[in-house]
Amino acid sequence: MKNWLTLALLSFPLIASGQHAIGDALQLIGLSFTQQEIDSMSEAVLDAREGYEEMRQYPLDNAVPPALYFNPLMPGAAAAVESGNSEWHLPKGLEVPIDRSELAFFSVLELAALIKDRKITSTELTRFFLERLKTHGDTLACVITLTESLALRQAAQADQEISAGLWRGPLHGIPYGAKDLLAVPGYRTTWGAAPYKEQVINETATVVEKLEEAGAVLVAKLTLGALAWGDVWYGGKTKNPWNLEQGSSGSSAGSASATAAGLVPFSIGTETLGSIVSPSTRCHVTGLRPSYGRVSRYGAMALSWSMDKIGPICRSAQDCAVVFDAIQGVDGKDLSLIPASFSYDSGDDPRTLKVGYFDNLFRPGSRAAKEDSLALQALRQSGIHLEPIEYDLDLPIGPLRIILGVEAATAFDQLTISDQDSLLVRQIKRAWPNAFREARLIPAVEYLKANRYRTLLVQQFSNLIEDYDVVVTPSFSGSQLLVTNLTGHPCLVMPHGFAESGSGTSISFIGNLFEEEKILQLGAHFQEITNHDEMRPGDFSK
Repeated sequence: MKNWLTLALLSFPLIASGQHAIGDALQLIGLSFTQQEIDSMSEAVLDAREGYEEMRQYPLDNAVPPALYFNPLMPGAAAAVESGNSEWHLPKGLEVPIDRSELAFFSVLELAALIKDRKITSTELTRFFLERLKTHGDTLACVITLTESLALRQAAQADQEISAGLWRGPLHGIPYGAKDLLAVPGYRTTWGAAPYKEQVINETATVVEKLEEAGAVLVAKLTLGALAWGDVWYGGKTKNPWNLEQGSSGSSAGSASATAAGLVPFSIGTETLGSIVSPSTRCHVTGLRPSYGRVSRYGAMALSWSMDKIGPICRSAQDCAVVFDAIQGVDGKDLSLIPASFSYDSGDDPRTLKVGYFDNLFRPGSRAAKEDSLALQALRQSGIHLEPIEYDLDLPIGPLRIILGVEAATAFDQLTISDQDSLLVRQIKRAWPNAFREARLIPAVEYLKANRYRTLLVQQFSNLIEDYDVVVTPSFSGSQLLVTNLTGHPCLVMPHGFAESGSGTSISFIGNLFEEEKILQLGAHFQEITNHDEMRPGDFSK
């Protein structure tokens, strides 16, 4: 009895202070309980805190996912899984240009034709792009690691196979760069952040493995904004090759910059909330953000398990189709993947597609209003019939950003509690260190409630566009960028002009889930009737 009384007396100040803290916490989250209700819950709240402390003694690796998986397909919906092969029509009669610097801006299919016809070897092409990376990589601050020895081995193997009559397809022997959140054995995987700049993850990301199987040659690991936010990494700010006074935007900063500058024929980026769309727009290149569940994230840094997506950044929609064909598909490692077919034929007629556009998002006075209008005009004049759609969703959309906040803070929980977040370069309010701390105060109940609203959002948005093969939209008007990242719908972003600042502007094509071939088909058509994708940056060597 005496021991119980002593324990109770010792615990009283802690319980009393806990009750006060609970009251303050309730005010922060906009709730009000009676004092009796607070008294009743205080002991359990303190006990739960002990459980939190116990869990913190067992740090989790970033690669460990939660036992909850987001599926963007609603009940009754299914992805098409019938088998089909993509058809690539390589250009004929191509020769290596007298001025070999022109090779920097050849398309993937043009380079593939040169390699297949043995007009140039993969080793020659690989050395060419390695030299460009060495010459311009520092100026653009877009390269973290050159994978030169690996690249030359892969190129030599490609040359040997092609000489023996084995051609794996249009990526065989083609150099590329990967955002440095994809693991490659023997090389650093820094995530763009100082606490991890010496990190080596000795596993091969599925995307890298699939590209290797297709015969592609990895020449560089490219920059990303630290932990996939922005264009600032531990080595500086990645530049836009069109305007060196600007950052390239992020977080696939190096992927977009290097591709735009002709340092690589294509690259791999990732998107959680705009990280392919934004730098592709700024750097005037083409990016594909696939459906959620299309491309394996195995071996990639996790930021948000229910929102992360991996896709290609290229100079054209057709190049994106070639790369996507190689990297999509299940792998038995990423449990969020959904089996779905992909079949692309560059000879298909885009006028058979049913195309809509979000009429009320094409607003006068928006940052790319003129370019948006001209893009619609070009499509109409080419024979594409456009039907207006009212973009109208009756849900609280902005608050659903907490889904990303909570998942990101969880992915980097150890960074926060160890105080290593102080090593990140950006320490402003709108940067990860502060965002991780803020997310600690988001109630679990509200996070799950947000995901319930997300279910309704998937239903509403799917219903909104299901009658169309492609929906055309301004890239940044309204809430569609947030919405489609939450719903998992695919997006193709393409250059369509320049703002006065020198930044690129873009138009976006949205598709139904797991129907990337349709947005790519219309995107290739748009680029055939315009010349935006053929433009090159000027002198970025200074």
